[in-house]
Amino acid sequence: MRPVLAYLALFGGLCAALPALAGGTFAPPPGCTLEMTVQLHSCQVANHYRCAGDPAGDQWVSLADGKGEFFRSHIDSETRWIASLDLETGDYDALDAAASADNASFSALLSTGRDDYDFVTRSSSGEVRRYIGHDQLTGESVTIGGQPLERCSFEMRIEDGAGTALATRKGMQLISRKLRLFFSDTETYETVQGDHSEISQAPVTFAFPGDKGFAAAEPEFDCDMMMTNMSPNPDRPTL
Repeated sequence: MRPVLAYLALFGGLCAALPALAGGTFAPPPGCTLEMTVQLHSCQVANHYRCAGDPAGDQWVSLADGKGEFFRSHIDSETRWIASLDLETGDYDALDAAASADNASFSALLSTGRDDYDFVTRSSSGEVRRYIGHDQLTGESVTIGGQPLERCSFEMRIEDGAGTALATRKGMQLISRKLRLFFSDTETYETVQGDHSEISQAPVTFAFPGDKGFAAAEPEFDCDMMMTNMSPNPDRPTL
């Protein structure tokens, strides 16, 4: 187990890096550069940025719904989930790379068409979660908002620190080779108690510096149909 102080330091860093949202415009933290704004289905918007003090290839994403920003996550160049913060509850989770048997690898997925993983996270409340699953390219391609994407199926089971099954996730995602990112598509989530949910958060538009909609802090799509009442399940970010 990693020292508690390490997690307190990480949490402090995440909180200090809270972006500013003023007048419907997203501004990244000092020392960070906003690179892309993605409007998603289910009344959500994602702002992707990089920070100069991070290792090369690391990325951040801020998610907001009709009520404002509610979730942030940090990934590395292999799309490993480094940390995430639920802004509504203050809960955060961090990757325990040392305890993980097989960390996720975007490079392996691109080169072989499949990536198996088995990784562990620890939360600010002391909970341990183990995620065992795989991503597999289907061979199908699609263009959304001018961006070439590839379809990727996935299956995952989630256990607690004692190995007790908690939930399963499965469905489809989209990947961008150029951006080295996963994007949500459709998935199902089911707990061992039988609770079942279906999520559809595929991207709709992409905006880069100079584009209309770049740095938007408010979502545009499906907001008249629903106001999401659930944060994206932080079991694994699909950015």
